[in-house]
Amino acid sequence: HATAYAQLAADKLGIDYEKISLHQGDTDELRTGGGTGGSRSVPLGGVSVVRASEQLSEKLKKIAADKLEASAADIELVDGTARIVGTDRVISFADIAAAAPSPDDIKGEGEWKQAEATYPNGTHVCEVEIDPETGITEVVAYTIVDDFGVTVNPILLAGQVHGGIVQGIGQALSERVVYDEDGQLLTASFMDYAMPRAADFPNFHFETRNVPSITNALGIKGAGEAGTIGACPAVMNAVCHAMQLETGIASVDMPVTPGILWQILQEAGK
Repeated sequence: HATAYAQLAADKLGIDYEKISLHQGDTDELRTGGGTGGSRSVPLGGVSVVRASEQLSEKLKKIAADKLEASAADIELVDGTARIVGTDRVISFADIAAAAPSPDDIKGEGEWKQAEATYPNGTHVCEVEIDPETGITEVVAYTIVDDFGVTVNPILLAGQVHGGIVQGIGQALSERVVYDEDGQLLTASFMDYAMPRAADFPNFHFETRNVPSITNALGIKGAGEAGTIGACPAVMNAVCHAMQLETGIASVDMPVTPGILWQILQEAGK
């Protein structure tokens, strides 16, 4: 979310987003905050960033107007400067900061309390093939169509969804915590805990059909859980469908490891 926040601020301040730094978790600088979680970073934090940036923008314009002897309404922020619209008369942000009567005059604050949750929607379609000789499940095709409202950064969004899908598939097919009878954890390393790897999957086909949210000022919907929540049932439904066609057994519990599926196939005489 650091990049998304920087993009939102940059859009309001007329500055390259790479020149914006995010400082978080510092109670000397922030009165309150809830951290990252629950798909709230951009729908809630993003609105706060925009509000703070808008407030700062107005303060910068006011100082610039005084220095350039113009009306604040005639000032625009462009490329790290304040400029009188339609002219070449500019003042840099550095000079504005130097001219500010106090630090508070170049400080913007924003807060957003959302009464209702956002409601992203989506569909996951998964195709699997199960090797009857080994019980290994291969995901051969995966398509996702989601509605996340207004998108700030499509590349970051796709990465968020892809990562969630892999996490969900891992939960469905391989990941589990195992203890022995003495309570000793047997899956304490990646040698024993079967985390999926990128080579285990095909390319995912990801699309969005976005409808802006009406519960926040930016029209954004959360995307954090979408991949994981959709992947588990999509994969499990595909596996159960394949097993039902082959054995007549329509329900198998997660994780459907090769050993479990192989045993079911053997007992069914397949």
